[in-house]
Amino acid sequence: MSNTALALNGLIAWYLILLGMIWLIRAGLTTFTKRPANSYSPDGADVSPFSQRLCRAHANMYEGFPYLAGPLLLALATGNTSVTDGLACILLGARVLQSTVHLISTSNIAVQARFAFFVVQWGIAAYWVVQFAGLSH
Repeated sequence: MSNTALALNGLIAWYLILLGMIWLIRAGLTTFTKRPANSYSPDGADVSPFSQRLCRAHANMYEGFPYLAGPLLLALATGNTSVTDGLACILLGARVLQSTVHLISTSNIAVQARFAFFVVQWGIAAYWVVQFAGLSH
């Protein structure tokens, strides 16, 4: 499996892990506290501060998925994984680290670290877009 395919699979797996964590928390509360399943706020704030951070980290995943997975899918679809293979695992690592820091804290230093991991992802995706544009000539 290429690094590109590995990173794409990793992004999907990370998305599923975050979603599964939300599900486990809500299913546990519904089962053990008899809280109605339709009573949860989408932002998670009504459960706990961690739940709220988890819901935001999950939302960050689907907000970023098009620009993160898009170039990986383009590379796989066009047979140009040489464009993305070199940085694909770094992109995945930066995404996982951004989400993990988000889950741990919202302190000023944590927010700055999250932003740094976001900038790495944005920079890699922008670099790939430029590289793909150059291939079309």
